[in-house]
Amino acid sequence: MFEYDRNNSVIIGPAGNLKICSGDEVSLKLAMLLQGECTKVGPLQAAKNFNYSKARYYQIRNSFDQEGVDALIRKKTGPKTNYRRTPEVTKLVIRARYLDPDASAEVIASKLRQDGYQIATRSVERIISEYGLQKKTPYPIPPRKIPPGSKPGEP
Repeated sequence: MFEYDRNNSVIIGPAGNLKICSGDEVSLKLAMLLQGECTKVGPLQAAKNFNYSKARYYQIRNSFDQEGVDALIRKKTGPKTNYRRTPEVTKLVIRARYLDPDASAEVIASKLRQDGYQIATRSVERIISEYGLQKKTPYPIPPRKIPPGSKPGEP
């Protein structure tokens, strides 16, 4: 029916060719599924042709069966929200910083943990940095240079 030329990123069929952009992951996954399911190549060889494992091929196929083409789009992994730095915890960190400007992030995090909030010191540091609540470090005033031959206090 058709074959995929990996070197040129082209699907070759009986009536012509279709070029696929090598960076287009969705098109490549769809071409792999078409080759694995619709030709005599089979899933294992199709997965190899597109640099996927057999297990990953079946994961992609099952996702495609359930969600369609949207399943082929790579999605961001990991947490979708700040489940540790909630608005309530953020307000508490800001409040603690204003009440005691000399308190370190570690002290603030410790107080919050005592109150039952699960928060890491690094998360408190991020909140402090995000809202610009860092401690102000005083700049040392450079000593004035007194020209030779003059007395201190004279201009």
